[in-house]
Amino acid sequence: MEDLEEKLKVLSIARRSCPEEPTYLLDVALQPSGLLAVSCSNFTIHLHNKDTLKQVGEYQGHNGRLCGVTFGHTSSDLLYSGSADGTVRVWDVRQPGTEAAQKFKSDPAHCYCSFDLSCSDMLLCAGTEQVDSEDSFLIFWDSRKPAGGLLGVYSESHSDDITQVRFHPRDKDRLASGSTDGLVNVFDLSRGAEEDALLATCNSDSSASSVCWSGANYTQLLCLSHDEGLHLWDLGQLDTDEPLTIFSTSDARSLTLLADGRGVDYLVGGRWLEDTQKLLVVGGKNNGDLHLMECDARGLHLLRSLEGGHASTVRCFLWDAAEEALFTGGEDAQLLLWKPGGEELTPGKRESMKSESALRLKSRPHKKHGYHREKKTA
Repeated sequence: MEDLEEKLKVLSIARRSCPEEPTYLLDVALQPSGLLAVSCSNFTIHLHNKDTLKQVGEYQGHNGRLCGVTFGHTSSDLLYSGSADGTVRVWDVRQPGTEAAQKFKSDPAHCYCSFDLSCSDMLLCAGTEQVDSEDSFLIFWDSRKPAGGLLGVYSESHSDDITQVRFHPRDKDRLASGSTDGLVNVFDLSRGAEEDALLATCNSDSSASSVCWSGANYTQLLCLSHDEGLHLWDLGQLDTDEPLTIFSTSDARSLTLLADGRGVDYLVGGRWLEDTQKLLVVGGKNNGDLHLMECDARGLHLLRSLEGGHASTVRCFLWDAAEEALFTGGEDAQLLLWKPGGEELTPGKRESMKSESALRLKSRPHKKHGYHREKKTA
């Protein structure tokens, strides 16, 4: 097994794509057969050829900010997108530019700020913003129902915006959710009712921004917070007296990670790389430079810095294990492909493309709760 650092060492820019209209690139998803889907701050979804980055299609239909895109696992011609407009839509990528093939929604008061699809493609879940300053909900649908069959909701586990929901990569009934209330919950949906399904609650002591399953058997959970905290927990210790925390820092910006003795300005996200059995965490500087790090029990360790690509904050990344390539997108409206020995054919301008129409994130002070829900026992 080749070391991750060796794979990253040979990366350089191979392709660059800049849309005509300045827009933030928020999330990226890869279809095995060769398409990239990118969600944008102007509520559109762009389809790109993954090798050339040429745009080959676009979907317009959402009228609220997008909270992610993902391809179906068993039906990869279907692309799912969630939005604050209160819908999760399904697009057939064999017909770019057409209307959504399916639409899922719940109560008209619900605005979604996260969603995910189970590994079996049978179950769809969306997390809502806080409703009426009181409740937030996990909404579940049977994705096989042509009319968007609503299965039910969980309403007791979070008290603020549910910023991320993530199904387990292998267990169709295992779900993790993170919220601005500081809690990260783990559910076994096969147990049915919410109280029975809740296995554990981990407290990040901050506003959770993203959650990622990791570890050799995906028994670990990575949580990043809106104020650049990072927590790595081992859920395999739930039924033991051992601590769950593998590594934790309340502010990754305070860590000395870079060659110049400084830290990163922000964290982009994390991803477990099955091919190298490593947890990759990507951080960045406000000038667009990227820093690729490994996270384990020893903390964060710099593997490679990527400079000269982006001109401002990077919002998303994706590792293509088959090609050993990296895709990145950000607030400069640029989508970049980094490949081994890549040599950019037409060097693009490394300049910011921000505009007044670009997405402005909602700013809300996160809430810190003094309680910690004990894990459920079988």
